[in-house]
Amino acid sequence: MSSALAHPSFRENHPGPPPAPVETGRLDRALRDYLAHLSVERGLSANTVAAYRRDLVRYVAYLDTAGRDGLSGVTESDVTAFVEAVRQGTDGGRPLSPSSTARALAAVRGWHRFAQAEGLAVDDPSAEVRAPTQMRRLPHALSVDDVAGLLDAAGTGDGPLPLRDRALLELLYATGARISEIVGLDVDGVGDSTAVRLLGKGSKERVVPVGSFARDALEAYLVRARPALAAAGRGTPALFLNTRGARMSRQTAWAALQASAARAGLTEHVSPHTLRHSFATHLLSGGADVRVVQELLGHASVTTTQIYTMVTPDALREVYAAAHPRAR
Repeated sequence: MSSALAHPSFRENHPGPPPAPVETGRLDRALRDYLAHLSVERGLSANTVAAYRRDLVRYVAYLDTAGRDGLSGVTESDVTAFVEAVRQGTDGGRPLSPSSTARALAAVRGWHRFAQAEGLAVDDPSAEVRAPTQMRRLPHALSVDDVAGLLDAAGTGDGPLPLRDRALLELLYATGARISEIVGLDVDGVGDSTAVRLLGKGSKERVVPVGSFARDALEAYLVRARPALAAAGRGTPALFLNTRGARMSRQTAWAALQASAARAGLTEHVSPHTLRHSFATHLLSGGADVRVVQELLGHASVTTTQIYTMVTPDALREVYAAAHPRAR
């Protein structure tokens, strides 16, 4: 396989489904250089780079079919046609949802901006291309009572695993962290347990306070459960361990959350990101400033955080009924 993207060393550093071989000459080399830029110079995570890679390999294949052998020859019409092709699946791939299409277009724009900055192309043909309109959905958040029930359910049972799962979920809710940030924590990352150092997207570090409930759960895990789990392994600095004494994976953490949600009787879909949404929503409902929540979540832009300030129709009706003198 002559494609640079299919080289074993590249796949080891960028996990994910291997792309189909694409014999595209200059496009292939340009994509390899851009992915290296994302990984090395911008410090994006392997998972993020893999997502860019999947979308852009599909773009390269489309451009190859259209007879383009370099980015300098790509036109705005090419980019627009690609967006429509992936939306409908007419390029031979699976049709993408509006949100996934927008993600693919964002990857294409990033590559073209890079090419222009590096002198590989004079213009950016993607600059004026718009993604399909998508409905803006409010993030799903649990009620405070449902979160309490979920956390209580996580600690049900005997042995080290309930203590681990309770500490894991308490820490997720207490910090609003992404699941990858929590399972990536080492023991020395929690310090005196009053705050944790989280490594977010782009290797940006932030310090987030930890409340008393999470501190108590974390101390119980570290004293009464982690030593037993660590005994099965060969020694690791990881904070959260699996039954083999190795670092807990995101999949194991997800399974622990699902099991706790089932025990708590929650019938709605609950994911690790649900706790992140709940963290932000509950803080803002309690009067926290949106820019403080932005810092706690590790959002690069406050615009991303402001979606949590949107109110539901039910909330609007409640405020109207309580405040308007002739609402009743």
